[in-house]
Amino acid sequence: MRSIHGRRRGAIGMAAALALGATFVSACAGSDSGANVTAYEGARVIPGDGGAVIEDAVFLVENGRFTAVGPRSEVEVPGGATRVDLTGRTVMPALVNAHIHLSSEREERIEQLQHMAYYGAGTVASLGLDEGTIGYDMRDELVPDGARAVTAGRGITSPEPGRSEVPYWVTTEEEARAAVQELAEQGADLVKIWVDDRNGQYERLPPELYEPVIDEAHRHDLRVAAHIFRLEDAKGLLRAGLDAFAHGIRDQDIDDELLALWTERPNVVLIPNLPGPGVPVDLSWLSGTVPAAELAEMQARETDRPAQQESFGIQARNLDRISEAGLPVAFGTDGSSAWAVHQEMEDMVRSGMTPAEVIAAASGTSAEFLRMDDVGTVAVGKSADFIVLDADPLTDITNTRRIADVYLRGAAIDREGISARLLGATAQ
Repeated sequence: MRSIHGRRRGAIGMAAALALGATFVSACAGSDSGANVTAYEGARVIPGDGGAVIEDAVFLVENGRFTAVGPRSEVEVPGGATRVDLTGRTVMPALVNAHIHLSSEREERIEQLQHMAYYGAGTVASLGLDEGTIGYDMRDELVPDGARAVTAGRGITSPEPGRSEVPYWVTTEEEARAAVQELAEQGADLVKIWVDDRNGQYERLPPELYEPVIDEAHRHDLRVAAHIFRLEDAKGLLRAGLDAFAHGIRDQDIDDELLALWTERPNVVLIPNLPGPGVPVDLSWLSGTVPAAELAEMQARETDRPAQQESFGIQARNLDRISEAGLPVAFGTDGSSAWAVHQEMEDMVRSGMTPAEVIAAASGTSAEFLRMDDVGTVAVGKSADFIVLDADPLTDITNTRRIADVYLRGAAIDREGISARLLGATAQ
């Protein structure tokens, strides 16, 4: 996985930080008893950093963190540990969704975070539409059975009357810099900008405004992610020092100039947010959270959509070319659909990436982009956020949907309870 430098977030102690480079360890140093240790044995482990799969693995979890990860022959299980047999199953990191939009109403936001956890997300980033202080108030809150969330607060755009008024509408350099300064003072995790004319409806954010946004953000050690549409804007944003594209380029196939600019800036991250392939897909795997009648209606709407197929083709080819060039690809789904993570992973594979590359994008690379030091991989010192699967996603990426359990901070979430609440709430 390509290194992405900058300020780091996370809660790793000094000893854990020193151990992060070691994938294989032999035991929990200094622990005389395994009374507080749980040993998970026999699974195939996909670390999430693009490294080799660990067959017949054993990993230990204590106080919500991985304390040992490796082949069975290299990990000693301490006496008194609780042992969990995962033979025949596959373990991968909980997903890190680097582009979503959460509700600004507390109870709805909690339900969204639990719904996302049900489908395997452990960390999410709400990009630019958080009203008031909700994103900051709940950022460090450990929602029971829910994913963690970081926030970009309010995003920055040119005036867009008739659309959301949550973002800062800026028309001068002074306003652009002041918006970033306020975000920095509030403690935003990153800055979101929109550079898009919405099919000619608005004036898109011009270079004379997005350049000072990026400059001011970097003065405050904040990264900037841009919603874009056009190839021309992508080139301008690269020249201006952008950190991430929150969408792929959508108006045309990318050219050699774009790749050359990007290659000169190899830490700039792509969060593809593919539009869906425009072909009918099976949705039966959503039955755990979508009532039967609603699911039948959704399935009936699954038809061939030629226009979407064309749009998908452009973005899929662009993703494939960027990935083939070795540039960093992260992961995001936009919107607030909890299950879209699995559709996005399938579509990224459909575009030409391997399942292993997609899993790394959806875990380790996204965590690194968000500066979340303690999530994203199954590794010593990290928060024990992982998914237990009944089948191997490296042979078929849709196997990420075959979830047996989701663990966050070392504890299995109550997927049955979440399912019952969601199905019951919708039925009422």
